[in-house]
Amino acid sequence: MEASKDISRLIEIMAALRNPETGCPWDIVQTFETIKPYTIEEAYEVSDAIERNDMDDLCDELGDLLLQVVFHARMAEEAGEFSFGDVVEAITRKMIRRHPHVFARSDADTPDAVKKQWDEIKQAEKRERAERRAARGISEDFKTGFLGSVQRSFPALTEALKLQERAAKVGFDWSAPEPILDKIEEEIGELREALASGDHAKVSDELGDLIFAVVNIGRHVKADPEQSLRGTNTKFRLRFSHIETSLQAEGETLEAATLERMEALWQAAKAIERQLG
Repeated sequence: MEASKDISRLIEIMAALRNPETGCPWDIVQTFETIKPYTIEEAYEVSDAIERNDMDDLCDELGDLLLQVVFHARMAEEAGEFSFGDVVEAITRKMIRRHPHVFARSDADTPDAVKKQWDEIKQAEKRERAERRAARGISEDFKTGFLGSVQRSFPALTEALKLQERAAKVGFDWSAPEPILDKIEEEIGELREALASGDHAKVSDELGDLIFAVVNIGRHVKADPEQSLRGTNTKFRLRFSHIETSLQAEGETLEAATLERMEALWQAAKAIERQLG
């Protein structure tokens, strides 16, 4: 079997890998649950390639992510639920339906009008999906209430952001960033008290409150908390790498270096960053 630009070849490969008689022993035993972590991981690797502006890597990682879609679709087809073709048909139908200003007649001719129209169509789709789920006897309890549309499967930072954005639609929101800073200071004080108490559960609870408040201010200043944190993670990597390479250049190791020595190198890395602008 040879590589191809035709999606059907990838579908054939996955079918061959899942063949109970002649397929790959690892692929054969996988389930939706066992593959799910890889799907999430591949999405993050796509994001990483974009951040690094590495187009070669992005092409490769998008392929890995596409493989995850084909893998899930193949397992669903084996279970008699749906196929890859059904996935493609569903998303094409959705995109056509949500863009009547492009594919049909519509008065939406501004970004705001398009957004309003998009939200209205999504709400109609959710009602239809709920009806289909009810017909199949699938409970909608996890999606009840005004916040029910926010997926619990999001990364925690993203879920917090989505919850806050959803609540803000009905006016449950701060009016400006400054009061949120006061809230953050309040949460820091409560975290200090929890630490002093030695109650691990309380510490975890107050830490969550603090992070939630930090996400809130990020939303107000239009700084996505996930991307902000990823930027800081990259900065940490670079500074720590400076510590490591500096120690190696002097014949020292991370394990043997004192905290004071590493802190001095950390500050040196920050000084270099300032010089480079």
